[in-house]
Amino acid sequence: MDRHSSDEDDDRQTLIHQNDTKHLPRQIPTSPRASTAPRSGFHIEELESQIRRRFKLTFNKRYLFAIFLPLLLIPIFLSTDIRSLFSSNISSLKFNKVSDQLKESQLQALYLLNQQLTSLLSLWNHTFVNSNDNVSAVQFDDIKASLLNQITLNKHIQQTLLSPHKTGNTLQNATVLDPAYAGYSFDRCRKVDLKFSERRTVEWKPKPNKFLFAICLSGQMSNHLICLEKHMFFAAVLNRALVIPSSKLDYQYNRVLDTEHINDCVGKKAVIPFEDFMEMKKNHAHIDRFICYFSSPQPCYVDEEHLKKLRSLGISMGKLESAWKNEDIKKPSQKTIKDLEEKFASDDDVIAIGDVFFAEMERDWVTQPGGPIAHKCKTLIEPSKLILLTAQRFIQTFLGSNFIALHFRRHGFLKFCNAKKPSCFYPIPQAADCITRMVERANTPIIYLSTDAAESETGLLQSMVVLNGKTIPLVKRPPRNSAEKWDALLYRHGIEDDPQVEAMLDKTICAMASVFIGAPGSTFTEDILRLRKDWGTASLCDEYLCQGEGPNFIAGEE
Repeated sequence: MDRHSSDEDDDRQTLIHQNDTKHLPRQIPTSPRASTAPRSGFHIEELESQIRRRFKLTFNKRYLFAIFLPLLLIPIFLSTDIRSLFSSNISSLKFNKVSDQLKESQLQALYLLNQQLTSLLSLWNHTFVNSNDNVSAVQFDDIKASLLNQITLNKHIQQTLLSPHKTGNTLQNATVLDPAYAGYSFDRCRKVDLKFSERRTVEWKPKPNKFLFAICLSGQMSNHLICLEKHMFFAAVLNRALVIPSSKLDYQYNRVLDTEHINDCVGKKAVIPFEDFMEMKKNHAHIDRFICYFSSPQPCYVDEEHLKKLRSLGISMGKLESAWKNEDIKKPSQKTIKDLEEKFASDDDVIAIGDVFFAEMERDWVTQPGGPIAHKCKTLIEPSKLILLTAQRFIQTFLGSNFIALHFRRHGFLKFCNAKKPSCFYPIPQAADCITRMVERANTPIIYLSTDAAESETGLLQSMVVLNGKTIPLVKRPPRNSAEKWDALLYRHGIEDDPQVEAMLDKTICAMASVFIGAPGSTFTEDILRLRKDWGTASLCDEYLCQGEGPNFIAGEE
């Protein structure tokens, strides 16, 4: 019984010692006797109670610490860039290294660009001191323009590279040479110097009561204006005043031209309207000699119907006679002033020579800037003051100073052009490509479109005239809008719906453009080119549509 109790006590004591070794102070016995004394049940339960209290307290502290630690870290995390605490030094080192490499590469690129610019400017100076006579003016200007474009591109690249190094409005430790300020500016489509003062002219000195009766029948208004200009040259050579045709036989010229402008420029009463002439002759005028310039396909290129209309207006005449027997409008021969004086000089008061639109005489004189007649103005035949002011107001409203004018003739032009070799009728995509090249060359933002084309053609053309991803606007004269005042003068004078006024307005706008693209074979275009030449607005870039190339597709014949 005692042994059993002793063994049980020893085992319990061993168990308590193993479980509480880490938490209880080690008991040092004071005497052998005390260490070997038997333990009571009360002492064992007291030890167990202490163990449980200590374990519970320790557990509660750890649990609370685990709960409150995240709550303490959240405000710190929200108020502090934790990543920067660990990575700022490393990223700063990396960034500085990349920044230094970028700066070094930029400076190297700038150095190379400056070297290129120096070479380009040197090439400019050595190449263009004197132009090569074997190179045409247009080719020479194209070379200069291409070289200048490269110089300008070089400058823009340098400015782009230097932009990160700007301090305010200045560049740090760098200088960019600006070709524009260094005397290298160049206008590729500059105005043509036509040396107006050096032209060869004839004085127009009409003799009293000596008249030339103008007759113009071929074609439309543009043809008639060219015919009228040639009649003026004839009248000047023959020292006669020119009688402008009646609106009952021809166009109403006083709506589109200012006849008094011609007289003011010449300084004499050189041109007289038909109505004033008939009033002078008391409504019964007689053509003393009807000397025909052309004999074929019919004398004077005047049909019987027109002769009847002349007679109905109170004009009588003798028999038609031909100056030359075989002068055909299809193959006109070159004539000189001497030829004209020999065949048409007369003491008769009133003479007529028929339609002279196809006449070829003294071409160098007739086609020179300002025309062949001496005068104090830029040109003799020009739009009326009303049309001129309306054109200026339209340009100020819609176009501005820098625009291309395009005469894009289409109606009835397909058959006409295909009868010529080469044809002058271009497919829309090809025309758009030619126009786009001119826009790039002339550096203009907008195009004025003078056309008789259908909306289907102009719409396609507009969609295809694109440069550097930007559509270039094609502007036509809009329909009447009372809110717009640019055309108020025409309405105020009751000439707004006259097709000839509208045609002359188109011509005037085109004649004032920076660059003009014309329709080959069109007298409308030729009259615009005449005005541009006379007004001094002709450009080195003026040309016919797709000049120098034929259509990339031509339809067969009927």
